[in-house]
Amino acid sequence: MRKLIYCLFILAPVYLIAQESDYIISSYQTEGTKAPNTHYLGEAWLNAIIHNDAELGYNITKATFKANSTLDWHKHSSAQVLIIVDGEAYYQERGKEPWILKEGDIIKCDQNIEHWHSSTKYSDVTYLALYGGGQPTVWTEVLSREYYDWVAEKLNK
Repeated sequence: MRKLIYCLFILAPVYLIAQESDYIISSYQTEGTKAPNTHYLGEAWLNAIIHNDAELGYNITKATFKANSTLDWHKHSSAQVLIIVDGEAYYQERGKEPWILKEGDIIKCDQNIEHWHSSTKYSDVTYLALYGGGQPTVWTEVLSREYYDWVAEKLNK
């Protein structure tokens, strides 16, 4: 037993030294920071995985919305791709019917298309948002609780 403990004390520092790296490693699994209640209803957490990287030219943000939370109507100066990694979401583009997105779904919204997305009434959602750097999001209209509730009732029949 003594030899085993002695070996562990010798090998542990070697393992730690071997793990040192010049790489910059982050994780999308962290929850991120709670978003301020601006341009949405409910509770949202954001983790900017890649943000304003001039070499890549695009951003990746992990967003988690608690159930019954929604973004306002908005648009982006570049296309946006949403990858639903957990839960369910509502998604709608201006002039089109709302839709339910589920875990594993991927949707692309073309640039300058007004849209909104959210968690569903009874399910949290976590998604990865991929979008171009540059111009910030343009918020166009508040999405009312009444409209959100109408969409929830319509889609959950």
